[in-house]
Amino acid sequence: MPGTESPFSLDSVSVLLVWTAIAIYVLAFGAYAFDIARRSDVAVKAQDAARERELVAAGGAASAPAAASIVRTGGAAADRPRYVWARIGTSLTVLAFLFHVAADVTRGIAAGRVPWSNMYEFALTGTMLIVAVYLAVLLRYDLRFLGSFITGLTVILLGGATLAFYVQVVPLADPLKSVWLVIHVFVASLATALFALAFGLSVLQLLQARRERRAASGGFLRTLPASDALESLAYRFAIVGFIFWTFTLIAGSIWANDAWGRYWGFDTKEVWTFVIWVLYAGYIHARATRGWRGTRSAWLSIIGFTAVLFNFTIVNMFFKGLHAYSGLTS
Repeated sequence: MPGTESPFSLDSVSVLLVWTAIAIYVLAFGAYAFDIARRSDVAVKAQDAARERELVAAGGAASAPAAASIVRTGGAAADRPRYVWARIGTSLTVLAFLFHVAADVTRGIAAGRVPWSNMYEFALTGTMLIVAVYLAVLLRYDLRFLGSFITGLTVILLGGATLAFYVQVVPLADPLKSVWLVIHVFVASLATALFALAFGLSVLQLLQARRERRAASGGFLRTLPASDALESLAYRFAIVGFIFWTFTLIAGSIWANDAWGRYWGFDTKEVWTFVIWVLYAGYIHARATRGWRGTRSAWLSIIGFTAVLFNFTIVNMFFKGLHAYSGLTS
């Protein structure tokens, strides 16, 4: 269990900061969830008011409401919906993120190295980057409707990793004493963060497409962008993530040659890293050249991120190989 070492060590402070961040992420999740519950009522009232104005102006002929699109943060104030609970959720997410960063930094200082050499530290840094990418994207696009997904995913991954994967600081294994630890693993974490956003958008795309096919009201979904807009943004995130994952694959091969004298050895971790690359390459190629749009495109994105999670959890825990750096005892 975390926190068994001296209560005044930097690592114990890091653990305390982690749990503080998790608690605030839970509050942010609640605020975002309440925002989702409120969105439907707000949308219905706004749509009814708009129809009344159109009927008065057109003498009884009202036009169908246009599909929503991704709102740019830098747009005019009148064009940006003012969802109060979403703003509260975002403020809480920023606060939790600051504690999260502090936890990651103190773990690194306690270890005297970068804090991503085992499963616990990778989860600590990886979830931090997921939130960082989400908050950075908010500066350009209003994706606060993803807030409950991002904070919920962070609570599950970070909380689960702290309970199940936590290990005290130990010296690095010899193969990890390389500059590639800094580059390779960080870039892989950044790619995972981008894939996570694409995954969340793809899930919402499937729900939105189902609502559009059935011409149903769809509750809060009617306040979200149209399915094709969600798909387009998910595709952009996946492309950037794929670029970073390609670098991860190349950097890993160079590091393997430095550590073990070969670029590729069909180690389980290497194979799954390549499988993930193939899945996202197929997704990008199929959507760009084969016209795989809509549901099929979304499912490819979802399968790709599922493979990423499988690679991090199942492969690290149950498959033995040269990449056995989970930090967990057998």
